Amino acid sequence: MAASTKATIASFGGKLLKCVHKASITNCEMAFNLYLPPQAILNSLYKAPLLIYLAGLTCTGDNGAEKAFFQHAASQRGIAVLLFSTDQRCTPAGGLKIQGEDDAYDFGSGAGFYVDATQEPWSNGYKMYSYITSELPQTVFSSFPQIDGSRFLKNPGKYRSVSAFAPIANPSNCDWGKKAFGGYFGAENKAKWAEHDATELVKGWKGNPLDILIDVGTADNFYRQGQLLPENFEKAAQGKGKVNIRWQDGYDHSYFTMASFADDHVNHAARFLLG
Repeated sequence: MAASTKATIASFGGKLLKCVHKASITNCEMAFNLYLPPQAILNSLYKAPLLIYLAGLTCTGDNGAEKAFFQHAASQRGIAVLLFSTDQRCTPAGGLKIQGEDDAYDFGSGAGFYVDATQEPWSNGYKMYSYITSELPQTVFSSFPQIDGSRFLKNPGKYRSVSAFAPIANPSNCDWGKKAFGGYFGAENKAKWAEHDATELVKGWKGNPLDILIDVGTADNFYRQGQLLPENFEKAAQGKGKVNIRWQDGYDHSYFTMASFADDHVNHAARFLLG
């Protein structure tokens, strides 16, 4: 279903749109933020390439738009930014209302982990993988002609670049991932776990050489607790291309860190989206 715009906010010469749409995959109304750069506002012929921001655990697209400020560099490079939530919290008008989904911050609402759950009751709507790779981009491209969908959906792959802030890089081996994957896929279905574990996936990578930017703060408490495990990903990616993990001295697991280096991540994407 086409998206409707609930609010429009001027930002860095462009427009930040607060949007909702009825999603069939997740069985509820979903919300997202879309930033249109000034080039797409001022020139009706300009088609902006799209950068997608995947929110982290417990976060939403509002957090990324209002605290990380990807709009700054995106406005300079003429790139649109799509920002949304990691889960099915949906909107006040929607919601799945599955018993127990609000009981913990690291599972259920606030922690969808971008997977398609196979275990009941989560398989009823907790299908964020299908949503973010299919229904959401199709909705955005059909609703906003200012965006160049041909770049995003160019075969053989849908995506042109990737970067990350403090990612959960090896979820099969950290407490967060074990809890989520066990609940959504079943404790014994380790093959399914591997399909959504970046460290396991990169081991089998046979495509073009990778060029990945990752920022991790040395004061990140979740890194210190062993939840992120970027070293495991770096080791698994050896021989697959370039994995640039930048250890940012004194920075923590917050949007202050993201805002400090957001321009670098937009410019990293621009090398591929505008090339």
